[in-house]
Amino acid sequence: MADPAESVLITGATSGIGYELAKRFARDGHALVLVARSRDRLEEIGKELGRPSVRPGHRAPMLIPKDLSRPGAAEEIFDELRRGAIPIGVLVNCAGFGTYGPFTATDLVAEREMAQVNMIALTELTKLAVREMVRRGEGRVLNVASTAAFQPGPGMAVYYASKAYVLSFSEALAGELAGTGVTVSALCPGPTRTGFSGRAKMEGARVFRSGVMDAAAVADAGYRGLNRGKTVVIPGLRNRLVALAARLGPRKLVVAAARWTNDAP
Repeated sequence: MADPAESVLITGATSGIGYELAKRFARDGHALVLVARSRDRLEEIGKELGRPSVRPGHRAPMLIPKDLSRPGAAEEIFDELRRGAIPIGVLVNCAGFGTYGPFTATDLVAEREMAQVNMIALTELTKLAVREMVRRGEGRVLNVASTAAFQPGPGMAVYYASKAYVLSFSEALAGELAGTGVTVSALCPGPTRTGFSGRAKMEGARVFRSGVMDAAAVADAGYRGLNRGKTVVIPGLRNRLVALAARLGPRKLVVAAARWTNDAP
């Protein structure tokens, strides 16, 4: 289990799964470093998670407002941590978003920013954290992917591809770091009650009409998997079956099924 004395860096910490993970780490007394775009919302969460009733020891989280869609943001975060002499024992890469619609119609700028957040910033933060973890001989990383990682996704082509990258990257790095004392886990939730569908403008899609999990349940599964050093964590039986079917099913059928679930009835 992660040492409560370690600092935990969580991106996307002000909503959804990231927020629920921040609460979970806070309840166990971890020192938190929270990263998100909105300064106001970050300050609200910082006050909430710094209360003695939530956090043993009443240590206020360190707050870093940062837009990860901007190149260079990851280095700026770690520059700030170095200035404060704050080593990171656990990294949770939860920031991410999706776009929805035909590839020929979706916004190029939004997809560029999505690729920057979902893949590039995640990779940079992981590299900067893991180098120090390996030197110390201990550390944990939790990268939030998705069941989308197991299949192509017509209607969300770039988003699904970005999550496939997160899963592949995490599994490869976990194998590379075996024996170093550093573990890497990929959390692969299915549809979850967060702000994701609203931002992606896909509230009417079939994928969000049934079997949607609560963000707290997903966070708890990720927390347990991280502490066990599990490489791939898929919360919920239905999501595990979906991932298995995507891996074993005929590729054309898998793609057609993903297109159907992403469409609005």
